[in-house]
Amino acid sequence: MKNTHIEHPEDTILTGDLSVLDWFVNPGNLSVKIDGAPAIVWGTNPANGKFFVGTKSVFNKVKIKIAHSYEEIGQFYSGQVAEILYTCFDYLPRTEHIFQGDFIGFGGDTEYTPNTITYQFPEVVYQNLIIAPHTFYTAEKDLRDAVAHPMNFTFTDTPYVKFVCPKAYIQHGQESFADVKEICDFARQMSTTCEFVTDKEAAKIKQQINACIRAGEEINPDDFDCDANLLRLWALVKSIKDDCLYLCRNQGPAAYLYGNRIDAEGYVMTNEFGMFKLVNREVFSNANFNNQRFQCAS
Repeated sequence: MKNTHIEHPEDTILTGDLSVLDWFVNPGNLSVKIDGAPAIVWGTNPANGKFFVGTKSVFNKVKIKIAHSYEEIGQFYSGQVAEILYTCFDYLPRTEHIFQGDFIGFGGDTEYTPNTITYQFPEVVYQNLIIAPHTFYTAEKDLRDAVAHPMNFTFTDTPYVKFVCPKAYIQHGQESFADVKEICDFARQMSTTCEFVTDKEAAKIKQQINACIRAGEEINPDDFDCDANLLRLWALVKSIKDDCLYLCRNQGPAAYLYGNRIDAEGYVMTNEFGMFKLVNREVFSNANFNNQRFQCAS
């Protein structure tokens, strides 16, 4: 899978790609979406065999920011992001692989709010650094060719780093969201009445959807410059996603949003039909859209 942004399932149907309807009902690898920031990428650079740290900017095609030393961290990054990367360079274990995770905080406390959600640990974290790994990459020549894979590594805490990798599962011991198959079949039927759009048109529609979510406004199919049935299909697929999200649970640290206990920001599931995220957009996407922290960190 190419190193691309993980999409919301409902957004992918706008162009007529209905593979997500198969994704819903087939077994996959389910992981917890941790709300950390900034994203940290580390490992061995295949271009020179050296250990590196950085943000998602290590994957840039032109303005590449791969730091193999303190000097390069200072050259490419500044402020709090640089301070975080100095600590990552000191304490993340050397590895032949390439990983991405979210920064949760520095050790010494029980409560952390790295981005929007507050996480509470049962006891004081004594390690220097707290990271939530979530993606493994392979790359043949350099990081511009990196291919993302779901996490299939078990991380063990070190004296210096606490790795947050909570186990995620579907309630009632289910292996997939097979309960939504009937509604997925209905969505497939409904799709025959829709006029799909091009990638460029879909990008504009997603921008308008995100603007509504950011403003806390209702998404009205008649307000969009496309077939209203397409937005109704979008809303149906979103409701399927919300049903699946309701079935997900995890064994991670206690999580709070605006002081209220929550289950998690969301989940990511990967199977042969793709990698998509299960997130309550009205709550978490809205909160992240309106949280400016680290938005320019990459």
